[in-house]
Amino acid sequence: MERIGYIGLGLMGKSIARNLLRASYPLTVHNRSRGSVRELVDEGAQAANEPRSVAESSDVVITNLPDSDDVESVVLGPGGVVEGCRAGMLFIDNSTIKPETSRKIAERLEQAGVEALDAPVSGGDIGAREGTLAIMVGGRSDAFRRAFPIFEAMGKTITHVGESGAGQVAKACNQVMVAAQMVAMGELLLLAQKSGVDPRRVVEAIRGGSAQCWTLDVKPKRLFSGERSPGFKAEMMHKDLNIVMDTARACGLPLPGTAANHQLFRAMLQMGMRDLDNSAVIGVLEVLAGESLREPDA
Repeated sequence: MERIGYIGLGLMGKSIARNLLRASYPLTVHNRSRGSVRELVDEGAQAANEPRSVAESSDVVITNLPDSDDVESVVLGPGGVVEGCRAGMLFIDNSTIKPETSRKIAERLEQAGVEALDAPVSGGDIGAREGTLAIMVGGRSDAFRRAFPIFEAMGKTITHVGESGAGQVAKACNQVMVAAQMVAMGELLLLAQKSGVDPRRVVEAIRGGSAQCWTLDVKPKRLFSGERSPGFKAEMMHKDLNIVMDTARACGLPLPGTAANHQLFRAMLQMGMRDLDNSAVIGVLEVLAGESLREPDA
């Protein structure tokens, strides 16, 4: 069985790593803050002090880090993965980063005889915990086939999209839809309430029709209870939309709807909501509307 190294044990990374342990993969972990490392060591993982050490003790190295610069530094920088890797290894990146960064890393690792896959994920903290993530993969077909059993321990919808960078393009497209859904959900909840209709009943009514989506299935119940803690942080949603808009500019493609949603998530950060869930973009709409979503007993 492949020895796996996992770098980046944040909100989703820790749950993904835990699922790999449960699938009986020998696992080495590294994270900047050590609390998550200690948790996984208690469950059977080995700890490493730097990315290079992770690579030295693994056949497959997986990263899950906040942004493009973080992944590039951890993989290609001093003490990075590239310094500990050897020919025949496989590198997988679960982060959401710029497609061009994924291609740059793949080209550099190829020089060391290492195959690389960009494999960003979608499904939030729930999907990470339950192993039901959607995984969109860019890279060579033979590397994808090798990685497929590993992906099966992480998610349920596993798609080889194309060559290097294609997984990140798919994730950018995914985030266009996610942002639109979060904003639309906030608008419809406030519209229903402001019109004197119970928004809970509205959600119940429309979820079975053409408006049905994961967002309406999962998020309203949490909002109705006043729960806005993160499954996926607003700060990360904003970062992902930066990537979307950069990718669109590189293609010469206008994205007017996404540009408006980007501004709403930027407003979240400016209003001190960066650590809330991306569905808490309703908070910006509440300020604009002068209307707060009421809890059931309010």
